[in-house]
Amino acid sequence: MKDDTKEKPRPARYFRYGILASLAVLVISLGLALTPGPPPEVPEPAFSERARAAALAETMQLRLAGRRMADSFSGAERQALLRTVTLLTTQARALTGPDPKPSASATGAASASGSATASATAQAEGTDSPAALVAALSASGSRRLEDAAASDGGMARLLAAVGTAQVLQASSLAPALGEAAPAAPASPAAPPQVAPSAAPTAASSATTSATASATASVTASAAADGSCPPATTESGPAEGSATPATALAMTVKTEAETVYGYQVALARLDGAAAGSASQLLARHESVLAEAEALSRALCVDIPPREAGYTLGPSFLAAPAAGLGSLEAGTLPVYGDLVALSGGSTRQWAISGLLAAANRAVLWGSDPGPLPGIVVDTAQLPELPQDSPSQESTAPGASPAPSDAG
Repeated sequence: MKDDTKEKPRPARYFRYGILASLAVLVISLGLALTPGPPPEVPEPAFSERARAAALAETMQLRLAGRRMADSFSGAERQALLRTVTLLTTQARALTGPDPKPSASATGAASASGSATASATAQAEGTDSPAALVAALSASGSRRLEDAAASDGGMARLLAAVGTAQVLQASSLAPALGEAAPAAPASPAAPPQVAPSAAPTAASSATTSATASATASVTASAAADGSCPPATTESGPAEGSATPATALAMTVKTEAETVYGYQVALARLDGAAAGSASQLLARHESVLAEAEALSRALCVDIPPREAGYTLGPSFLAAPAAGLGSLEAGTLPVYGDLVALSGGSTRQWAISGLLAAANRAVLWGSDPGPLPGIVVDTAQLPELPQDSPSQESTAPGASPAPSDAG
């Protein structure tokens, strides 16, 4: 007879042990999977994005300072401040981009701008006097022009346009508020390496040295590189394509047309207007020589000069206003050259944009809030905290120009 009291193997117990072990492994695995790892490092935004974020932050601060100051003034001073606020509002809308909500890249760019943006914001917040506001506006414009030289094409044009308008607005706002005009943006003072047809005049002295220095640098680098390669039909740009060569050729053509316009206007002007036209004609002849020198240095075909160009009846009837329109018409050409070129050529184009906008103002033409960019301001995004009614043109302010295409 068998002894039933003897222990028998119990496979069920081992099965339970296996189930419990599997559950333990599963729980541990899930815990490891659900444990958050270290956050990924956010890559540093490109310089162009950092420059845009800094420009937007400073423009918004200047806009707020101008609004607050306008409330404490009346009459012509208030109107000048409101025009400044309108200009800064349009620029802030352009700098915001298509999506007014701050994106991750925009937030990262604002953080990456670091001390430069913080310093700019602190300076703008300290604009509690007319003199401080004028100085901060001029300094902001100078920084935008500097950043434009190192930014990507489209952003370079935008920053150059914003900087040009802010520098001009500071010069316009200063006398309206009874303040001294701010100093012109700093420019290198190297002598030109081309032979201009006439010496620069006082009206363009703020930008003459910059254009001369840029021309010298490009010409010297081309001389070091040697002669231009032979042209081939296969290597040329497609007709109608936008390239640095086509932009520079258009600049030469536009300057030649502007020289002709001044020559025609001189025969119909007298007094102080004739004196200013004579001086600016000499400057345009010098700029044309510089543009042709840049073209030769960069192996760009120079458009042949024509005996004459078509001028409308309105130009002949009112030559002073016609010269203002002629100068304003050169702004998009320089804007294209800023966007499509680089290095010393872009520096030359930025200086040319600022000088052309200044000459347009001298003849009574409004270069708008974004000189060098043809834009329909109605298509710009609204600022998040503003309604459309708040962005209407201030009384007495000139409406921003819009394009037809």
